Amino acid sequence: MARREAARQQRLEVARGHGRRVAMRNVEAKFPLPDAGAVRQRAEALGFECTGTLIQHDTFFVVSNGKLKLREQRDGAWLIHYRRHHEKGFELSDYDIVPVSEPLKLRQLMSAALGVLARVRKRRTLLQRAHIRLHLDHVDNHGVFGELEAVLPEGEDPASCRTEIAAILAALQIPVGQLIDVSYFELTR
Repeated sequence: MARREAARQQRLEVARGHGRRVAMRNVEAKFPLPDAGAVRQRAEALGFECTGTLIQHDTFFVVSNGKLKLREQRDGAWLIHYRRHHEKGFELSDYDIVPVSEPLKLRQLMSAALGVLARVRKRRTLLQRAHIRLHLDHVDNHGVFGELEAVLPEGEDPASCRTEIAAILAALQIPVGQLIDVSYFELTR
């Protein structure tokens, strides 16, 4: 448990903009939500607590390896590069995240240099239980989705998180066969 808390604190430090580049890993499962209210009630019954609602604007850039996005929201902006590995319906992501102090200028620069692949705007309700986050995402022009995300402490085997996420999905009544293995913008491609 101490390792998970250390991973969470490390991520929070980056999110607060302390300027350090940190390589991270997570296991995630994304799924369509026909009834976000019912899923939220089930999640709260499992001990998830709402920690806030975010308005996020993601700009994805054309890159040859993985995905690169600039995430902008009211309390800050971050450049995020990630690579996903698909395993048994779950995604294992390796990612780097860097705080950005001038997102508008960076977005213009990256757009000119690399090209824009897609833009995604969403309202994200964030619920958390220990090291597991549940996102309830209302994605403009795409619909409503859920995403479970478990941040892995350095050196931890993702298998334990996959087991925990599978149990939460079952409790939320989300069939594993409904999991989505692409980014939101790829759903219409």
